Amino acid sequence: MIEIPSDLHKDLVPLAFLLGTWAGAGVHDFPGSEKCNFGQEVTFSHDGRDFLEYHSHTWVLDADGNKVRPLETESGFWRIDGTRKVEVVMTRDDGVVEIWYGDLADKKPQIDLVTDAVARTAASGPYTGGKRLYGYVKSDLMWVGEKQTPEVELRPYMSAHLKKVVTPDDVERWAKALPDDMPDDGIAFFK
Repeated sequence: MIEIPSDLHKDLVPLAFLLGTWAGAGVHDFPGSEKCNFGQEVTFSHDGRDFLEYHSHTWVLDADGNKVRPLETESGFWRIDGTRKVEVVMTRDDGVVEIWYGDLADKKPQIDLVTDAVARTAASGPYTGGKRLYGYVKSDLMWVGEKQTPEVELRPYMSAHLKKVVTPDDVERWAKALPDDMPDDGIAFFK
């Protein structure tokens, strides 16, 4: 279910499907780095201004699905304009800062992004750009990332399937929204 908070900046309504905390797992595979399964937690939040705040943490998983060690951390800010153009400023823990531009698809919650600018610190590894696709599919958030370096052409390197994390505040808000005349047994409600 997509909820639109009453204090969400009006320009961000098309991005409301991203709001909340998401958790799940995915696959990481890029030449020169460890191929692994990873866990991920992503949060998109807002404070009433015209951007979403973004935080993502990933960690390597062992064969039993246990956390082994951190993989990547990102944070940034997402904006959208009246023509459904999306811009993202993102900082990653490996010393890379990126500016991404893209589009929110027409009539569906899907965002295609491409890097426009990349800045790297001396400590970061080789990286020249990437693409990302985010989609809201059957109440889940899915994404795939592609990247390129001077040695490796643009190719997929990470993808994940994330589910919305339900908080106690969510449950309380939903409970308050239930109709007062709901049947005691609950069954009649579904007939």
